[in-house]
Amino acid sequence: MRIIENIAEMRRISDTWRAEGERIAFVPTMGYLHEGHLSLLRAARELGTRSVISIFVNPTQFAPTEDFASYPRDLRKDLDLCAQTGIDAAFVPTAEEMYPEGFQTFIEVTRVTQNLCGASRPIFFRGVATVVTKLFNAVKPHSALFGQKDFQQLVTIRRMVKDLNMDIEIVGHPIIREKDGLAMSSRNTYLRADERPVALRLSRSLQLARQLVNSGERNAAAILAAVSDSITAGGGATIDYARLCDTETIEDVEVVDGPTLLALAVWVGKTRLIDNCVLES
Repeated sequence: MRIIENIAEMRRISDTWRAEGERIAFVPTMGYLHEGHLSLLRAARELGTRSVISIFVNPTQFAPTEDFASYPRDLRKDLDLCAQTGIDAAFVPTAEEMYPEGFQTFIEVTRVTQNLCGASRPIFFRGVATVVTKLFNAVKPHSALFGQKDFQQLVTIRRMVKDLNMDIEIVGHPIIREKDGLAMSSRNTYLRADERPVALRLSRSLQLARQLVNSGERNAAAILAAVSDSITAGGGATIDYARLCDTETIEDVEVVDGPTLLALAVWVGKTRLIDNCVLES
């Protein structure tokens, strides 16, 4: 596995692969890898003849009050895991490489970022869209894989790629969960032992919503009320948002009619967790 630290070298390698007729599959990450990331890497190996991961904690998607400095990092362990999956290259640029002095250009995707995480983290998607564009320009992939746990991010990247005529296939990958149902996340390490049972209410509330829809409930307000009660009962959890949205526009819906996104963001102690599912009526 090649470890690449600068954009110029990454481009040279990608250009060589492309000239040789290889197909590059790319997985952008912020590191601290878990099984969810590794499932993406394995899928990338199946999707392309060459596979690349990026490991970069992107400062432009964190607000000053958020956890950029404390975000979990373990590059050595990450690279060992990458090598074990058999991928071809790990792109690990520094912040100075990605955002040199004088940097002032950003990518902004508007409507699909206004709801959900975009409402509570107003700079988040501008930072995501910008760094993903820069990573695409460095890695030059034919396809890129994103986990569906960050569903709004997946929709945002698809919208950006379409709007900017980027010749890249965007592939969504199902949520990977712990045995107890908690969606895998690097931030799960923040949870104290007594907070773990509270965090499990997220996945259980998604199951409750599915049961309600399967039993014939279609009213969004009724479903969300049941979901909210399920999350907050017993204390220890504060809902940032719980919404039912159109899966393409990320706009709120009043009735579940066709595939509908149920998206959650919940504070468990000092840890903000997200989860989602698509309800089928």
